[in-house]
Amino acid sequence: MTTHLALLRGINVSGHNMMKMDALKTMLENIGFQNVRTYLQSGNVFVDTQEESASKVGFMMKQEIFKVFGHEVPVVVITKEDLQLCFKNNPFLKEKDIDTKKLYVAFISIALKKESINDLKISQFKPDEASIDGNRIFIKYAIGAGKTRFDQKYIEKKLNVTATIRNWNTVTNLLNMYSE
Repeated sequence: MTTHLALLRGINVSGHNMMKMDALKTMLENIGFQNVRTYLQSGNVFVDTQEESASKVGFMMKQEIFKVFGHEVPVVVITKEDLQLCFKNNPFLKEKDIDTKKLYVAFISIALKKESINDLKISQFKPDEASIDGNRIFIKYAIGAGKTRFDQKYIEKKLNVTATIRNWNTVTNLLNMYSE
């Protein structure tokens, strides 16, 4: 049995793609996932399955969400190791007196090359900062996520990927849940 964490993008945000977590949980159980548990209302879902392929798990979820709820919802599936690497490789955690409320992680559907940071043209968003590490982009917003144009839509457009962003508090809690 493999535990996967699915990060659903853009559900229950500003009244769009509304889904009750109980209904989502039931739907996932109905297609064979076990030990389904959610965190918050924004689409963080743990499932246990015999399926080892993260991309297959994400595809199954995406198809079933569309069938049951009628929403086209991108899904990025990550592992416990992905979350552990967030803590190990986040360059902003090394800064003295870092305000973790300004830290975010964009989880990307594919592994990125280090050179992809050039494609993002992050310098035009100064003082916001970003760093690429595999299928993650570590972000430090100077003011806040709600006051920048360096967001998930921008990342997806510039890199031609699926992305979903979580704040550092959520990343921390998701890792703790993986360990339970």
